[in-house]
Amino acid sequence: MKKLSKVQEKQQALVLDVADRLEAQAREEIPGMLQCWFDMEFHLFPSSLLLCFQFENEQALEAAKPDLLKWQKRLSAAMVKKGVILKDMRKHLVFTMNGPED
Repeated sequence: MKKLSKVQEKQQALVLDVADRLEAQAREEIPGMLQCWFDMEFHLFPSSLLLCFQFENEQALEAAKPDLLKWQKRLSAAMVKKGVILKDMRKHLVFTMNGPED
């Protein structure tokens, strides 16, 4: 794997920090939430950022769906505090049952 540049390292650290904070909040507030993981392409950051909340089963996923917009807003607000603006917050956070390897 290619070594990350200093800018890419900063981007990755920023996203990791936000993802860790949101994951901690979500585990407390959303029953059945397993983990938070993200995917992004550094050369397209921030538009390529995709944060995923992984759920243990379909029932937990369906129960959490009404709160999706609230979590998308939280992600957007957390990124703004870090100096990153997400143009369309709805594209950057999803609820899923898939893991990072799927």
